[in-house]
Order: sequence, then structure tokens, then C-alpha cells
Amino acid sequence: MADVLVATNVTKQFGGLTAVDNVDFSVPEKGIVSLIGPNGAGKTTFFNCMTGLYKPTTGTVMFNGRDITGKPPHVVTESGIARTFQNIKLFKTMTVLENVQVGRHCRLRSRISGMVFHSPFTKKEEKETEGRARELLALVGIERRRFQDLGSSLPYGDQRRLEIARALASDPKLLLLDEPTAGMNPQESEELTGLMQKLRTELGISVLLIEHDMKVVMGVSDHITVLESGAKIAAGQPQEVRANPRVVEAYLGSQA
Repeated sequence: MADVLVATNVTKQFGGLTAVDNVDFSVPEKGIVSLIGPNGAGKTTFFNCMTGLYKPTTGTVMFNGRDITGKPPHVVTESGIARTFQNIKLFKTMTVLENVQVGRHCRLRSRISGMVFHSPFTKKEEKETEGRARELLALVGIERRRFQDLGSSLPYGDQRRLEIARALASDPKLLLLDEPTAGMNPQESEELTGLMQKLRTELGISVLLIEHDMKVVMGVSDHITVLESGAKIAAGQPQEVRANPRVVEAYLGSQA
């Protein structure tokens, strides 16, 4: 199966600090791949290099055969990559439904003149956008009665789901999830694991996951890459990574 994302020799330096050190990484089509490591290992920095928030110091990032290295976030999103954040970033003064509709913006074709004069095409597109937003909210498990509530009023777990629905509104081929189960209880984490599998089977989306909950990682991942101090120290299937002495040492220390 072809790879949708291929990162080659990616390095990111901040002055004298090397946050990501010469990392090779790939995500296969319809794959669920996890990136793990101790706190400060460089995982989120690597994510940011994939999504245009940071430009790699060296290395290349290819997506569907296109070089997106250092491209701005809106170009990366238009190419088919969406993400969530470690710290939830919702539009707090917008409703649940509006939050998802905003995520659809990069796929809209209406021009400003059509929006001002409410052209038939613009009205049709707005209706389709609302319908798609409702579908995605149902897909991630948010109740219909909450659609008109402010996004910030949702319970924590639903705010996480809302952020995923907003990311899905851009019709991504690759979804990057940065610690999506952080703050969730075990039942919510299990439900989110099921959602990731559903995204693959029903929507054909590949998932790249940063996660500290090893039960989630081991239960959902096809392949796992481990970073420590910015460098890749292990990669393989879950059972291989779990038994790797370097991974055990990175998490538990040399005395383990």
C-alpha cells in the first residue's frame, strides 16, 4: 500500500537546540500510525513540521507525491492534511455547529460578491456545508441537542470530539491527532479508539497519532515510531516496540 506522507531526514533546530533530529517517517494509505516518546521528545515539534507551523531546518516532507516542506498551514490543509491540538483550540464564541462549518472554509468556492448578495450558488453551498457539519457531529458522537450550544460549554470529552469534527470538515486524507484522549476517562478513550478505526474504514482516512495512553496506542496502531530527545530510537509493530529495550529505558530509565 502506498504511503500518503513521507518525511525524510527531518531536522528542526531552535538556535543551539535540536528538537527533531534527522527523522525518517511515513504514514501508509488508510494506516493508523502512532508517534510516542517521553515528554520533551520532540513529538509535537515534528507534528508542527508536518503541518506548516514550523519549517524544517533540513529535510523534506512529501504528501501524496507533492513537496509540502515549509508550506504555510492553509496550503497544507488544502492539500489534504488536518490536525487537532494538544490544548483544545475551539472558537469559544461560536456554536458547536458553527465551529465545524468554519472548518469547511478551505473547500468553499463562493466568492465575496456571492456572500454579500446571497447568490443562489452561495445559498446552496451554505446549506450543503451545514448538512455536512451535522453529519460529522453525528459521526464523532455529539448529540443533536447540543449543536446550537457554544462550543466552550460542552463537556471536556465532547470538546475533543468537536475539534476532530472541525478537522474532518476540510475533507482530509490524513488526520493528525495530538494527544486526543488527554483528560478523558477510560470509556471516552475507548470510544475515541473506535472512532479512529471508523475514520479509516468508513472515510478512508489515514491517522497519525501522538498519545501517552499506551492502551490506546497498542490497541489501535498498525505501526509505532518512538522518539527520544528528538531522535528516532525505535519503530515497528506494537508488539515489537513494547518489547524493545531502548523504548523501556526511554520511558522507565536505565534501572528498569
